[in-house]
Amino acid sequence: MTDTASLLRFATAGSVDDGKSTLVGRLLHDSKSVLSDQLAAVEAASRNRGQQTPDLALLTDGLRAEREQGITIDVAYRYFATPRRRFILADTPGHVQYTRNMVTGASTADLAVVLVDARNGVVEQTRRHAAVAALLRVPHVVLAVNKMDLVGYAERVFADITGEFGAYAASLRIPHVTAIPISALAGDNVVTPSAHMDWYGGPTVLEHLETVPVDHGPATGPARFPVQYVIRPQTAEHPDYRGYAGRLAAGVLRVGEPVTVLPAGRTSTVAGIDALGTTVDEARAPQSVTVTLADDLDISRGDVLVPAGEGPLPTQDITATVCHLHDRPLTPGARVLLKHTTRTVKAIVKEIPSRLTLNDLSPHPAPGELAANDIGRVVLRTSEPLPLDPYAVSRTTGSFLLIDPADGSTLTAGMAGDAFAAPAADGAGAPGTPADHEGWDF
Repeated sequence: MTDTASLLRFATAGSVDDGKSTLVGRLLHDSKSVLSDQLAAVEAASRNRGQQTPDLALLTDGLRAEREQGITIDVAYRYFATPRRRFILADTPGHVQYTRNMVTGASTADLAVVLVDARNGVVEQTRRHAAVAALLRVPHVVLAVNKMDLVGYAERVFADITGEFGAYAASLRIPHVTAIPISALAGDNVVTPSAHMDWYGGPTVLEHLETVPVDHGPATGPARFPVQYVIRPQTAEHPDYRGYAGRLAAGVLRVGEPVTVLPAGRTSTVAGIDALGTTVDEARAPQSVTVTLADDLDISRGDVLVPAGEGPLPTQDITATVCHLHDRPLTPGARVLLKHTTRTVKAIVKEIPSRLTLNDLSPHPAPGELAANDIGRVVLRTSEPLPLDPYAVSRTTGSFLLIDPADGSTLTAGMAGDAFAAPAADGAGAPGTPADHEGWDF
């Protein structure tokens, strides 16, 4: 499948009133991705509020509180397509109070659109959302300088903002930044080129979304196959069949390939791969398949098949960057469940070394706890070894969740190792730095 026919997941971010919802509404409206009854409902709602033109932000601000307050509170997902590409769009909140929602929306994104109000320039929330995009390893960032109509479509304003943002993005190691001057309200450079900015010769927002290469997909890198379910039909036709079903998280798995089962370390060879009832020679992430092995091994849900010699070193000592999602703070000594791919184990929070100040990336040492929306470093000890990749290498097998064992609520989203670090050339290595855990009861 070529880039122009592939799926692109992208998220919007920016400060309050920068125009994220209006941009999304304009994108959907001008790309003819809005149903007639939806548009009629938006037009009626706009007239009731005394507006002569449709308020396109209402296409995404679906919660009643969002419409009343004029802000985005929760992540709104929208699905649309053009002849060149399919899209999953996450419209995320801009308020600092909802940083955790932005983390949720951007965690699976291939691209983040960071909006800036041309009148205000780069503000603290702009830096915060750029830092979150860098933290989550979003491969591409679009700087959309919005409301250019309110500054007279001045090229100097655009140049000053892009220069400041570019320097900050470079400090975050964001690999690809594309700056586009737009007016979401008027439609300039969103879907159609602007007639007011002849000094700009780059793509519109939609053109860039349709053509940006999606080359950071899960099919790259060594194979990672977390086992979800063991299939033992025990029928007369297949009395000895033992298959391992799951979704390939990364790389390519081939018949005849030597594999290691982690965390136990047992080895075997891929004997067969079944995809949708058909025998195939190879599987590519993110396919869901059933794998059979040449040897009868003790494998269960939560084990991970990796190419022999290309797996992470399983560890019980994890140092990670986390975003705390729950209203109840995360404190040292907390006993939690840690969910990594298909395995869930007991864990304890050993230490919280620092909290990250996102406006300048400075660490606040020994914060004592992480409150909702805080991003910081934690040291964990698990009851069983886990084969985590560094998050800088794999966004799938390097991520995990911390769960409250009492009520099952999600507490924290974690990224193993130093999420801001550059990935290793070979993609190998264990996450974090082991710490001294003497006296623990695990």
